[in-house]
Amino acid sequence: MIFSKILINWYLKNKRDLPWRNTTEPYKVWLSEIMLQQTRVAQGMPYYLSFLNEFPSVFDLAEASQEKVLKLWQGLGYYSRARNLHETAKYVASELNGKFPENYTELKKLKGVGDYTAAAIASICFNEAVPVVDGNVYRVLSRYFNIETPINSGSGNKEFKALAAELLDKENPSLFNQGLMEFGALQCKPKNPLCETCPFNEACLALKYDKIQGLPVKLKKTKVKKRYFNYLVFASEDNKTLLQQRIGKGIWEGLYEFPLVETPAPVEEHSLISEEKFKEIVGNKPVEINIYNEAPIVHKLSHQHIYARFWLVQIKELKGKAVSLKNIRKYPVPVLIQNFLEESDFDDYC
Repeated sequence: MIFSKILINWYLKNKRDLPWRNTTEPYKVWLSEIMLQQTRVAQGMPYYLSFLNEFPSVFDLAEASQEKVLKLWQGLGYYSRARNLHETAKYVASELNGKFPENYTELKKLKGVGDYTAAAIASICFNEAVPVVDGNVYRVLSRYFNIETPINSGSGNKEFKALAAELLDKENPSLFNQGLMEFGALQCKPKNPLCETCPFNEACLALKYDKIQGLPVKLKKTKVKKRYFNYLVFASEDNKTLLQQRIGKGIWEGLYEFPLVETPAPVEEHSLISEEKFKEIVGNKPVEINIYNEAPIVHKLSHQHIYARFWLVQIKELKGKAVSLKNIRKYPVPVLIQNFLEESDFDDYC
């Protein structure tokens, strides 16, 4: 029996009952594919259900404020996905009358939709014969065919995409693509794959040559950058604090955080108050400063590790854009800030 038939038979017997599997509605499939990029199903599921409950249609999502979208996305990470999701919803609602493009080429023109997502939507919703290649697919194909080409290289991308296209069941692209992804998630797992019960175990070259754990091959990541964040957590006598919105194209764009003094290395109080940024934020106002966490909280992102310390700043009065402590949880914040709020009960001081 050929590869595609074995795979589809396995999928029909073993697929998980997931909400986005029971629909071919482009909006719902698109939403699930964007959310599950670099996110485990167990983590993404509650977010998917919350979004559908809050935004049943692309028009509802388009009409929402960015802050509301980011707040619902809070904790899922890679926030550019949420911003792109919102922009695409507005485009589809206003320019396409709520109707998603019906082919891979046009889908790929949408903001935040790359090769993989466009192929997934096109095959699942419109049965277009285009291959999907994600982390699961790389793993299955590299092991089955014993391919050592690095998956995060240009040549690897081309090789695996061509191979997936060759294997694709042209009559059942939806079942094949979903089956291949599901097979990588459940059977051909990164660690402890279920080789003994695998329907391909007699033909799998990695199993034959004892190379399961060594495949797929991935080029080493770029060096991780270390950053040192000092958050100034203000609390005034009338129970207000300060939040600022991150702008620009760096991490957490559009999210809110406490006033930040970034330093090239860890600092103590005397060094912190001598920083120009600290003076700019605090000015000449009398304040009382206490460190909340002596040991930095390490927050790891893909290419950078953030070492965060929170400084509690008592002040008589805050003017301008001060935020009431009772309203602080209404703002979308990075998970680093969210964890601080939950652990410290800071907003319960009011």
